[in-house]
Amino acid sequence: MATVPSLIVISCVRGHHAPVTATPTATPAPAAVAPTAPTTPAAGRDRYLDALRAAAIVRVVIFHMFGVAWLSYAYPAMGVMFALGGSLMARSIQRSARQAVTSRIRRLLPALWVLGAVMVPVMRWHGWPGQGDRLDLLLWVVPLADPPGSAWATEATEVLWYLVTYLWLVLLSPLAWRAYRQWPVPTLLAPLAVLVALVTTDGRLGPVELAGRVGDVVTDVATFGACWVLGFAHRTGALRRVNRPLLLALAADCLVAGAAWALTHPADDAGYDLNDIPLAQALYSLGFVLIVLRAGPPMGWLARIRPLDRLVTLLNSRAVTIYLWHNVAIAVSFPVGDLLGVWRLGQAVEIGYFAIALLGLAVVVLAVGWVEDLSAGRRPRLLGVCRRAGVPGSGGRR
Repeated sequence: MATVPSLIVISCVRGHHAPVTATPTATPAPAAVAPTAPTTPAAGRDRYLDALRAAAIVRVVIFHMFGVAWLSYAYPAMGVMFALGGSLMARSIQRSARQAVTSRIRRLLPALWVLGAVMVPVMRWHGWPGQGDRLDLLLWVVPLADPPGSAWATEATEVLWYLVTYLWLVLLSPLAWRAYRQWPVPTLLAPLAVLVALVTTDGRLGPVELAGRVGDVVTDVATFGACWVLGFAHRTGALRRVNRPLLLALAADCLVAGAAWALTHPADDAGYDLNDIPLAQALYSLGFVLIVLRAGPPMGWLARIRPLDRLVTLLNSRAVTIYLWHNVAIAVSFPVGDLLGVWRLGQAVEIGYFAIALLGLAVVVLAVGWVEDLSAGRRPRLLGVCRRAGVPGSGGRR
């Protein structure tokens, strides 16, 4: 199933790849789900990428609230965010690989520490003594694997795989970037090859068996590694040099292959949800990302819709906080909603709970979102938005 998209990728990249040269930039670009740089659009911000990231965050929140599987096909948010991360990482790594890695780690971890400072004591208070070696708690400091958590706090900990995967892709980026410059096609296909090695025709473990945390990390990195490397191709301009009909054919091939694998290999518990079918997720996300990264429409209209412009900026400047806490807000919304009698709303009951969840998330963003400003090296602001629409809080360094 994965060989057809691979053949098209080979012909596409070989026919249009050009040597990569460093492109001077005013400032390194931000991480995909990390705070945005305190620069104005005129200083190099790509509002299209900001809009893609904002849409991905909204989609994640809605999906976790309503659990509608078709949303994972309508907008594969995780693949989009990893592709954006790869593109922006490529931009920064041309300037300084070491600085690109350290700056992203610096922006990513403090928000996790805030969550851990709250959740670990609460989990222990709720009767969780900790699982396994006490050293596991260090994963709440540097998440090289999923941080441990209690079953009671699953909603808070089940989303942490994204930070783990993102951190590993950041750490691997200097090596991946050098490999991409020399061997673009093998570098793009390597994550898919690893994923195929982990999956058999029945959708279960393949010839390479990795269990536990190591298996989870390798599977997640392999699932989204191709999207990350495709971000390199976006940043170097390789995607723009691909003939549009050929690119659309490649994207369609990947989308069909991913959907077909999902339909023929549904997950045991989640059915056809892409998020629980790694190979389908990898192929479908790759096809979707090919389209949205190539599109790059003009975004001047966004500045003319000031409320929407400010919302896009807010979602970008508080992306990590929103991602880490949205599931907690959703979980809390149900007992709070029951206490308030939301169940009396009849058919609008889910909307009532969702409104409470959004209100709770807003409170968290106001309370701890400023940590993202500090970790990005800029002056903390209540919402991370200047008075001028579309400009994240200024006064910091990148």
